[in-house]
Amino acid sequence: MRRESMPKPRRWRALLRLAVVLAAFPAASSLAADLSQQRAAFRRAFDAVEHGRDWKAEAPTLEEYPLLGALQALELARRVDKLKRADLEAFLARWPDAMASEDLRRAWLGIRAERGEWKEFLAVYSDNATRELSCHALSARLADGAKLTYAADIKPLWEGNHALPSACDGPVKWALEHRQLDTARLWQRIEHAAAAGQAGWITPLVALLPAADRPAATRLALALREPAVALKQATSWPNDARHRDAVAHALARLARREAASAHAQFLALQGRFTFSETQKGQVAAALALYQATEFGAEALARLANLPTPAQTDSTREWRVRVALAASDWPAALAGLDALSDTQKADAEWRYLRARVLTKLGRRDEAAPLFAAVAREANFFGFLAADWTEQPYSICALSVESSPDLVQSLRRTGLDRAFEWRAVGRGREARREWDHTLARLEPANRRVAADLAYREGWYDRAVFALNKGEELKLYEQRFPLAREPQIRRESHETGLDPAWTYAIIRAESAWVEDARSHANALGLMQLIPETAARVAKANKLPYSRPEDLFLPDTNIALGTRYLAQMAGKYNGAPWLASAAYNAGPGAVQRWLDARSALEPDFFIASIPYRETREYVARVLAFSVIYDWRMNGSAVALATRLPRYGQAFLPPSKSTARKKVICPAPLEPAAPAVATTRATPGA
Repeated sequence: MRRESMPKPRRWRALLRLAVVLAAFPAASSLAADLSQQRAAFRRAFDAVEHGRDWKAEAPTLEEYPLLGALQALELARRVDKLKRADLEAFLARWPDAMASEDLRRAWLGIRAERGEWKEFLAVYSDNATRELSCHALSARLADGAKLTYAADIKPLWEGNHALPSACDGPVKWALEHRQLDTARLWQRIEHAAAAGQAGWITPLVALLPAADRPAATRLALALREPAVALKQATSWPNDARHRDAVAHALARLARREAASAHAQFLALQGRFTFSETQKGQVAAALALYQATEFGAEALARLANLPTPAQTDSTREWRVRVALAASDWPAALAGLDALSDTQKADAEWRYLRARVLTKLGRRDEAAPLFAAVAREANFFGFLAADWTEQPYSICALSVESSPDLVQSLRRTGLDRAFEWRAVGRGREARREWDHTLARLEPANRRVAADLAYREGWYDRAVFALNKGEELKLYEQRFPLAREPQIRRESHETGLDPAWTYAIIRAESAWVEDARSHANALGLMQLIPETAARVAKANKLPYSRPEDLFLPDTNIALGTRYLAQMAGKYNGAPWLASAAYNAGPGAVQRWLDARSALEPDFFIASIPYRETREYVARVLAFSVIYDWRMNGSAVALATRLPRYGQAFLPPSKSTARKKVICPAPLEPAAPAVATTRATPGA
């Protein structure tokens, strides 16, 4: 029975237990401690609880402290296996919205599920749980005599784009036994996993299939996991639909790493397997796509000649990129024409269409395209404005708030998030913030983001304001944090401060303790080994990787490493940004092949999507930060000198562009000018 329907005697018993639980914690001191005392006491108490010591001596100081509940939850979590439900409910009632409550609830539910205490489980379970707990809840309902249905209970788990935890085994077994799942639905999930490239999702499903179907599913998983091994074995596989599908997946996967080998094996296996036209197209598309990313001699023809059903957004996109890399303007225009409607609406392709039309001498057609794109505050919009000699279009909004609203929002849980940050617990601070923000209305989320910005917690504002009109909150999304240091370090290293800001914003979004999967650390995402070399070369203090979480150290080393990258390319920000992201070795390979391209076309031909988008993002952020710092901006075109030409950071005498917010309706843009500061000129 759920708490909502608990009869009055049980409610009174819960309240009594609440009093007992709270009585275990000493009463508040009559003397209110100031915040610094509370924080110091909390640190001592937290350390004591983590190490199994008594913390009650600190309790009088912490009675009114926002993180008292988190401290109590940590202590209760140490004995969660023995925690009575009523005691848990009492704690949840005291701290209903805290992240600590949700953590404690989930830990308690996990223990009850392990023990099969399903009535207790259902009494505390709430729908906003993890996938594992959701499956435990299905098991609890089955134990209570309920019947599940595919549409309401199984389908949300079965058709989702995720792996199923072992907790789902019981409900899945029940669904199979009661014909809520059958062989067709098992294969539906297996095929979904194959389309997502997830061999690990398939393996646990194999045993659920009829014996005759298991070899094909096992081989499909092998095709995804080890395509070369699968193709060697394929010569002995039967020529049926499922095995043909496994071979097609293996060929497509192998093409990503060894296109030539995949093509040779495709030709060899065609004599054994009667591939469908769809499967042939799948393999042909993979071969064409992965040859395209290496700019092979036949790549453009392969992409252009793909049957329509075999084409994807990726193959259509790369048809254009390969044509641009070859400076084949008619082929590029044909590729642009073949894009999907969704792709054609993207600013990149509208800008590139205008550029290609200009190359073909069709300036009158290019002009309105440039004018439309120039109204957007992004890399392509800024470049389009440069081509047409228009001011930059940036329309800034502000957050409407009030002191009463801010105080109200603080009480929803933001105060706990800010306190976690104040005591140096960044991970807990972000979790509490995200937990609280998810419960706020959109307008209040903006106010919360603005509050984080005002208090110097810049990354929370950046991540919170990420869609729709929120993107126009430039003050919060592009904070001028640590400005004296960034100006000083940029000046000392010969960098444009706006570019330094842009790198920080693109690398870490101002998360001071950011750590990437490659172990890059801090604001400017430096690899510790790189930081050590830069520190030694510049005689700067640095002793351990954790030093990179100190903003002063990170920015001092990061600006010098960025300047080192710039020095390799005559100061060109676009090439140095690419090298900062992908490494100078990759950039040199691209330059060896395509250095004669104009910079915007070169960027469009960067094989790594991450780097291609990173360079565009950094350069756009440079314009925005330039405007934020100076009220106007140096033309983005000047940041794109051709390879081999020198770039000098902007000075007081550098021409600057006006930034405006255009009216919703604007007269048609003039024809493309014949004399201008053009990108790469």
